[in-house]
Amino acid sequence: MSSAQILLLGAIAGSTIFLGLPIGRMQSVSLSTKAFLSAAATGILLFLLWDVLAAAVEPVEGALQAGNDRRFLWLALLLTVGFGVGLLSLALYDGWLKRRRDRSMLGPGAASMAEYSLERHVVAMSPSRWLAVFIATGIGLHNFAEGLAIGQAAASDELSLALVLIIGFGLHNATEGFGIVAPLAGDKDPPSWRFLALLGVIGGGPTFVGTLVGQTWVSEALSVTFLALAAGSILYVVVELIGICRQLATKELVLSGIFLGLVLGFATDFILVAAGA
Repeated sequence: MSSAQILLLGAIAGSTIFLGLPIGRMQSVSLSTKAFLSAAATGILLFLLWDVLAAAVEPVEGALQAGNDRRFLWLALLLTVGFGVGLLSLALYDGWLKRRRDRSMLGPGAASMAEYSLERHVVAMSPSRWLAVFIATGIGLHNFAEGLAIGQAAASDELSLALVLIIGFGLHNATEGFGIVAPLAGDKDPPSWRFLALLGVIGGGPTFVGTLVGQTWVSEALSVTFLALAAGSILYVVVELIGICRQLATKELVLSGIFLGLVLGFATDFILVAAGA
């Protein structure tokens, strides 16, 4: 199989994320339904958090068990720093957005009209849309690492494994699309198709990029770094989603949605394992 064919299949695996995005344009959705959908998305993200951390920790433990102390310390440092950056960078950026949103509500003040117009443009999106962007970012980092796995399998001439990974990650991405847009369902102002397409590119596009990089450069350290970044950003989003869900619905409804999301996440993972990945 040629490199072009592998890249095409990697792009297809990433594009399945678009299948779940139209749910974000659902209208006339009650608060309880929106809370349940968001809770199900939280469950999917919790599964991804477990999946990502397990993959990131494995090479670190491998280096420790092999007695390679220098390699262990290097990978452990990448894991720790990457996780912290992924978690705290989104928190800091979200705080910056909130301050800019509050400032824009007060008018130009001492700031120039150009600065004020820029701030109004930056904070124009609703909090639910920014949350969707954050979710897509975390999933995109995760999918870059998945693309690396596809590309590295192809580079090692393990084509059967590469094909299995493409199919399995494609199934994963189909559920991840729903996880991205669940907070948008029922919004009075539905997201445009253009905005949904942007979310799809942010979340699914890195699968193709990772496949491209993985074919030309095999790096365990790079994989650990992006998995750690993904884990940190996904944890931040999970915390935010749980807080929103608890404001909209009862604990029982929220936990039921989380349970459903976890079941969906593990179901796609079991299909991947059964296929031989």
